[in-house]
Amino acid sequence: MNTLLRYEDLSISFGTGRREKFAVSHLDLEIGVGERVALVGESGSGKTLTALAPLRLEPEGAKMTGRIWWSGQEDAQQQSATQPVDLLSLPIERIRRIRGREIAMVFQEPMTALNPLFTVGNQIVEAVQIYEPLISKADCFAAAVDLLRKTGIPEPEKRFHSYPHQLSGGQRQRAMIAMALACKPRLLIADEPTTALDVSLRLQILDLLKALQEESKDHGGMGILLITHDLNLVKHFAHRVAVLNQGNLVEVGATKRVFEHPENPYTQTLVNSEPVRDLAPVMPLAPVLLQADNLSVSYPSLDSESWFKKAPRHSVLKKIGFGLKQGQTIGVIGESGSGKTTLGMAILGLLSDSAAEVTGSVDVLGHDWQKLTSAERRKLRASLQVIFQDPFGSLSPRMTVMQIIVEGLDIHFPKLSSAEREQRVLDILREVGIDRSALTRYPHEFSGGQRQRIAIARALILRPQILVLDEPTSALDVSIQKQILALLTELQKKYNLAYLMISHDLAVIRAMSHEIMVLKGGKMVEFGETETLIKHPKQTYTKELFEAAEIT
Repeated sequence: MNTLLRYEDLSISFGTGRREKFAVSHLDLEIGVGERVALVGESGSGKTLTALAPLRLEPEGAKMTGRIWWSGQEDAQQQSATQPVDLLSLPIERIRRIRGREIAMVFQEPMTALNPLFTVGNQIVEAVQIYEPLISKADCFAAAVDLLRKTGIPEPEKRFHSYPHQLSGGQRQRAMIAMALACKPRLLIADEPTTALDVSLRLQILDLLKALQEESKDHGGMGILLITHDLNLVKHFAHRVAVLNQGNLVEVGATKRVFEHPENPYTQTLVNSEPVRDLAPVMPLAPVLLQADNLSVSYPSLDSESWFKKAPRHSVLKKIGFGLKQGQTIGVIGESGSGKTTLGMAILGLLSDSAAEVTGSVDVLGHDWQKLTSAERRKLRASLQVIFQDPFGSLSPRMTVMQIIVEGLDIHFPKLSSAEREQRVLDILREVGIDRSALTRYPHEFSGGQRQRIAIARALILRPQILVLDEPTSALDVSIQKQILALLTELQKKYNLAYLMISHDLAVIRAMSHEIMVLKGGKMVEFGETETLIKHPKQTYTKELFEAAEIT
């Protein structure tokens, strides 16, 4: 196999002298023509920096040493491969000609990477015109539509004129892949291309990359470097796996060998980081703490209204009903747009200030949530708390840990003395495994797992009975995810908490849930005991979800 890209003794550091810190240390790795290599490791291991280095997109202040040999360029006259060049020694003007044309990149978050002011079609056309300025507008349009069609976007001629916000998450990711492949690159670097997608969409995106790689054989073959923390996808996609730990390459090998016989202790930890099911059974006479009946949510339709007819409302949640008991976890699953997050927000009463119309009833601890005044709801909020997906986004960057956690006590328990409030904060930090030295620090000074522990502490200090968990581990690495899930399980057993857990990670749902609710298009299509539902799903949609996640 011919080598496309080869890292030779690559080191990336920040700072100078005694303050110099190495994010990547003496990395040696190669990607061959037509090969798929996955680079895995926890946050901060150096994966993204390694991916950005060949395109010279490293952050300001980064110092790179070593060599990155590129063999993918072709001689313009001979149409044959030329001698390898060291990308770190090339002038930036030459690197700009390599970007997109020879090495393309798919970034993690398409909403950030795509320009919101231009249609996706025009952004693809722009990529083509930069490298083929003589091509006509009609040919550019045809090429862009063909790429959208190849990447599986429905009605590509229509979607050409759509803006990024008008596409679903999966469609935006496909559009970005189309843009990256517009110039038929020899190497595609995909940095967490499936993180924000549902499990079925993840497999679709990777199947798409495989198909496009197969098509690339007509023009020399394309290599793929995949950056991900989803080990299940790596098993199905990569020929080889490279494992990074704190900037050091600790293991490289064929995918099957690494997963079945990992040699490095860190790799063994990663491979064995699947969530563990360790739930306490729900007591037979446990009271129902949260009851929803015929819960529906709708928004104003985007269709225009006429003088004679009012536009119909768009329903996103349709007649949902369930009861959540003390000490029980109900897992909510479904694809993007199925209504999972809307259900959580409706339960929490956080849709009242939007254009949403909420009908039906939500009973919280015997009180009809929809009929309560704002003051009455505020009193109940201590008993009904939420833990959000992104701990960094949900924690104020201008407040210390002490201020973040004590804020709820100031509102709901104003009669507590300063000493009592501080003691409660220290007690809850101990519960979630955070040292008291964290009190005066700010959220940016902590890792993702530590920030999520702080978010859990903020919710638990009010001694709630019900917690809504909205994707509480999706932003975390697999090993940290396992720790947080174990913590949530331990806290549920200790305080008999009721959880409504929303997630697209079916392994997490299986480990944490007593019962599972399956949503599709805003409707509940199936509901039942976890293991029974997984082994004997009644609906084809449910079966497809589980098969995509390989948990049947």
